[in-house]
Amino acid sequence: MHSLAVIVCSAFLGLCSGQASPDLITSLPGLSEMPAFKQWSGYLQAGSGRYFHYWFVESQGNPATDPVVLWLNGGPGCSSMEGFLSENGPLHLNNDGTLYLNPSSWNKVANMIYLESPAGVGYSYATSESYTISDSQVAEDNYLAVQSFFAKFPNFANNDFYVFGESYGGVYVPSLTAKIAEGSAAINLKGFGVGNGMSSYSLNDLTLMEFGYYHGLFGDDLWASLTENCCNEETCNISNNDNSNCITAISKAYGILYGIGLNMYNLYATCWGGAHYQDRYEADLSNLLRYYQFNVPVPKVGSIPGVPKCINATAMYVWLNQDDVRQALHIPSALPNWELCSSQVRARYQRQYTDMATFYNYLLAQDLRALVYNGDVDMACNFLGGEKFVASLNQSVLSDYQPWYFNDQVAGFFKEYEKITFLTVKGAGHMVPQYKPEQALKMFECFLSKTTYV
Repeated sequence: MHSLAVIVCSAFLGLCSGQASPDLITSLPGLSEMPAFKQWSGYLQAGSGRYFHYWFVESQGNPATDPVVLWLNGGPGCSSMEGFLSENGPLHLNNDGTLYLNPSSWNKVANMIYLESPAGVGYSYATSESYTISDSQVAEDNYLAVQSFFAKFPNFANNDFYVFGESYGGVYVPSLTAKIAEGSAAINLKGFGVGNGMSSYSLNDLTLMEFGYYHGLFGDDLWASLTENCCNEETCNISNNDNSNCITAISKAYGILYGIGLNMYNLYATCWGGAHYQDRYEADLSNLLRYYQFNVPVPKVGSIPGVPKCINATAMYVWLNQDDVRQALHIPSALPNWELCSSQVRARYQRQYTDMATFYNYLLAQDLRALVYNGDVDMACNFLGGEKFVASLNQSVLSDYQPWYFNDQVAGFFKEYEKITFLTVKGAGHMVPQYKPEQALKMFECFLSKTTYV
């Protein structure tokens, strides 16, 4: 029997049983003592022949009444195990492969599901071994996976449910949330949140140039060339301008932003391992200024696939590929090695949505709540683009732009609209819970509890 067919048989038996108990994690290599909260790892059935790996952790508060929150990392093609093991999950990794409890884990206040999506990402797979996918199909598959989750965990079906994600999660999150809102499944949907999300290609491109200039990355001559050749009296066109002088100026700016060794995820952070590029970096660059198809050389540096040199994810790669870890997480032995980001999925991914405003407008009309938050030193999905995107939705303003605080220090700024809040996290990069974990937890808790961020 084909190895993937064997995987399906074993996975499907667990799914058909409707029970979560086979997925219960009883021990984890590198962790001396299991925490008090329960956790499960296994598979949810998505589309036909597609099985998504999930890791679910109960709330450390009151699991029976606390919200259930689904977390999605982006890419496209990157694993939500990054969110679990290095951002807002309860267990983080030391470089020696040992685990420690994250004091700012989001499961302090919510039951958290970390889903590897789409098929081909991390330990998720398709029996056809065909990983061509599109934005709309990912939304459909994620919706089926959510239904599969509640079939396994029916005791959580009445809890408030939220969808959160970051980066290309700016596409994944609202498109999935819309599927849930439109669907017939009995899910107690309350809202969604997007961190440093790709919500509008054009606004992200436009504000990227403003971000670069006002952070001192461009000289006056380059800024003058950009404004003179890419703008008229009313607007600037950065995304798809055919003026050759404008394209020359944009190309030069792009080269400064991403070609000289700056950390695109955190302007003020160093690049771990030096100023080099690798596959994951290339994946995120592919989200920016797509019209021009600028060629940034991406040498294949090192032996860890999918790990960018600006981010140290080596421990995660090593730990998740240990045989005993795979067994503890109930990963079938026939699956290939886990990678942080899948070049195969990225290469075959079909982008359909370049502006998510239609989804937001629909969702906000459904009496759902939304949070758009941005680390303010990220250059992949910068905060100015997020701010302009939320403003473009034309929601009624409830409170003007103002600071919020953590430990009596300014933690960022926020502006509240009728059903959506835009919030920045001061000094945080692309992965907000990684760079500012305590502030991120406060933000998350305030949103869920509907309390003021101040």
